[in-house]
Amino acid sequence: MAINNSSIKSDLPAELAKPARRALEGAGYLQLEQFTKLSEVEVLKLHGMGPKALEQIRRALNDRGFSFRNES
Repeated sequence: MAINNSSIKSDLPAELAKPARRALEGAGYLQLEQFTKLSEVEVLKLHGMGPKALEQIRRALNDRGFSFRNES
């Protein structure tokens, strides 16, 4: 029996490609605010994530006044 994820609330960018969305949802990242605790490098390590998807998330974070965690 397949799990229906449609009931899970997500505010990820609608334009995210399916591989990137699957990678993020599979890792438990459904809310943009979660990315404030992650660096861009950490997100790029997920299989299915690439520069375009990262940029889409960065823009969505900026639109809400958030950003990725600094690399320090």
